[in-house]
Order: sequence, then structure tokens, then C-alpha cells
Amino acid sequence: MEILGKILGSSARVKVMRLFLVNKGKNFKNKDVAARCRISSDTARKELNLLSSTGFIKKRGQDWSFNYDFKYGPEIENLLISTDTVDKEALSDGFKKAGKMKLLVASGIFIKNKDSRVDLLIVGDKMKRGRIEEEIRKLEAEIGAELVYAVFETKEFVYRLNMYDKLIRDILDFPHEVVFQAKELSTQALKKA
Repeated sequence: MEILGKILGSSARVKVMRLFLVNKGKNFKNKDVAARCRISSDTARKELNLLSSTGFIKKRGQDWSFNYDFKYGPEIENLLISTDTVDKEALSDGFKKAGKMKLLVASGIFIKNKDSRVDLLIVGDKMKRGRIEEEIRKLEAEIGAELVYAVFETKEFVYRLNMYDKLIRDILDFPHEVVFQAKELSTQALKKA
């Protein structure tokens, strides 16, 4: 994201543009844009006005929405949405701070698979829900979309894996990317997967 932020002028602009591209057809008020992108109201107003002046978004009343008639829409979408939006190492590091993480699996939006049931599977012990939710909110601001995620204690995950739990099978049997896997978990349980 840093590279795109430099090229496009600011990381806030990239976040706002992604928000509108990922949520085409949805309307947002200034305060919604600020909250979803985790930027100040002043920054949101400035970026919205700039993007409106280029024709990227349009305003109707108090609501902003993507302008389907924007000349460079497909090219910008290809650049901002089709590229990797999140550094996998940074993703892993953020969740490691939430507890003793054993497994982090990315799916859904992270691998451009709209059919996935979840975007992230987080397995670990003594995981702090508040810290996990904070990391999720940061990611949502970067990506421009709400994430679906599942968090399991290691014991519960291993039990569900061995019981062929539908949610776990739907994640591991379909396209996904293992971002982090602790050695003890790989020998213990995932050989069966």
C-alpha cells in the first residue's frame, strides 16, 4: 500500500478509492467514509472532494457513490483491487500480538475468491478478542471491505478438524493460503487435512 500511496498521492486516497471500488452501488456519507477508512473527517472531506472533481465518485444529496461513467474506472480497479492489498508478513505479525497464534489462513478477499465462507481463519491460545478485532478493523480500512473471520482455540480447532466440521472443511478443502503455521500444529493436526 505504501507504493500506491506514494504514486496516488496519499494512503488515505487509496483507502477511499478502494472503499468505493469494492462497494460499487453503495452510498456513503462523509462520516461513514471516515470511519470505514479510519481517517479523520477533514481528510475524508478533502479526499472526497478531490475524487469528485476527477469524476471518480459522485454526490447525490449527502451521499457519495462510485461513478460508473468514470473514464478510467476499469484501469483503476485493476490497479487497486487486483493487486495484493495486504503484506502477508505484516498480516501475520499483527495477529501474533493478539496471543499465541498457531495458524493463520487467508481466503476469500485475500486470494480473490468470492465464494469463500471466510476471509481469515485464526487459531491460537490465549487470543485477545479485542486485539483481534482491532487488527480486523485496520485490515478492513486498508482493503475497503468488511471481513468475515473465524477464531478458534487450538484445542477446539483440532477437535473440529478431526470431526470434519463443515466450516473447517470449507476453509481447508477449497482455495486458501496458509500465512502462518506453528510447527507443533503442523505435526499435530494438519497432516489429516
